[in-house]
Amino acid sequence: MAKFNFNLRDQQSKVKTPVNFIIRWNNNRLVYPTGLTILPKDWENDKSKGKKYQRAKPTLIQSPEFNSSLISIENTAVTAFNRFVNDNNRQPNITELRDLLNKSLNKKSTGKLNFFQYFEKFIEESKQKTNDKTKKPLSTGTISVYNTALKHLREYAQTKRIRVDFDTIDLDLYYNYNKYLSTEKKFGENNKGKLIKVIKTVLNDATERGLNTNMAYKSKRFKVVSEDVENIYLTDKELSDLLKHDLSKNKRLDRVRDLFYIGCNTGLRFSDLGKVTKENIIDGQLHVKTIKTNESVVIPLKKEIFTILKKYEGNFPTSLSNQKMNEYIKEICSNIDSLKKKVEITHIKDNLKITENIEKYKLISTHTARRSAATNWYKMGIPSIVIMGVTGHRTESSFLKYIKITSNDKANIMQMYLSKNQKSLKLKVV
Repeated sequence: MAKFNFNLRDQQSKVKTPVNFIIRWNNNRLVYPTGLTILPKDWENDKSKGKKYQRAKPTLIQSPEFNSSLISIENTAVTAFNRFVNDNNRQPNITELRDLLNKSLNKKSTGKLNFFQYFEKFIEESKQKTNDKTKKPLSTGTISVYNTALKHLREYAQTKRIRVDFDTIDLDLYYNYNKYLSTEKKFGENNKGKLIKVIKTVLNDATERGLNTNMAYKSKRFKVVSEDVENIYLTDKELSDLLKHDLSKNKRLDRVRDLFYIGCNTGLRFSDLGKVTKENIIDGQLHVKTIKTNESVVIPLKKEIFTILKKYEGNFPTSLSNQKMNEYIKEICSNIDSLKKKVEITHIKDNLKITENIEKYKLISTHTARRSAATNWYKMGIPSIVIMGVTGHRTESSFLKYIKITSNDKANIMQMYLSKNQKSLKLKVV
């Protein structure tokens, strides 16, 4: 059910400030300009009396006409919203509701959207777009990243009480927003970079359409920050310890461990692992069409996985939310001696490189399973191109950055190949 209310753009303003109409529904939020302005001192917002007291104070001479306009806008919006639901058997999206209000309130569109309006339009259009490289529809994960970027930038604008629009997105905003993400949101470099990258993508799109003329975002200093994260993986020995760990008295953790172990030996994303069933197993191999890339992969299964599946009558253990999986797998691994050892991690914090020693289990997440599979396969001598067919990496350089092997691992791999060549030479000589 939709919720409707009004608020002031700047409640601390000493001059008249615009009154916005706010509509919230189904995790959507539309800020619609009423075209009305008022001094904050003349605005009454007594929440104890309900939303009907979000209006001009009686002391304002024009309050009857002013409040009548607000009531008319709200009634029109409620009617338009309900009519759309009845006619379409679904709720409108943000763009559809804005167009409905423009039509119902006889507002002529100037064709000029502000940045947030264009951002919303960009997201809606992206749901129908295809990836330029793969020629496949953009994934739900990509759309989710777009929505997250919009959400955080909008929260920043509201928290700091600043106007974010095409003409205000400059280096000052870039530096201040980065500082906000670091200090107040506690985001790391890669999270910040992901959000900035989306903003630049939206600005590029608007510029190509002739809607943006501010080129400040093209500056080299308006950059997408990132850092090489020293993600960990679990060795074969550690995976063996994990599998042997007795969880018979806790079915919840037992199920989580089993699913995680399967992930560590299939390389599947957990979004894919949560969808597979016993019907996906054909001749001892797992056949899966991945959600993110929409590609079909075939993965041989170890005997240990079949032993696990027997516990669930041939089915795969059911998955939980990513958040719960991360929480529970840490709980499990915190009781395994080989995973309580400390590892050295280097990361960036407040533009400073910091090195810390952290217990390994604290760094384990669902994505550790996928990275463990790829790394252990590589250490076995399986060619990169074969592993990339499962992981979905498109270049060997990106794959080699993804896996985690030490100098000793590299030496062992080289020794393995040298030993094979020596045996081959001996056979030929004989």
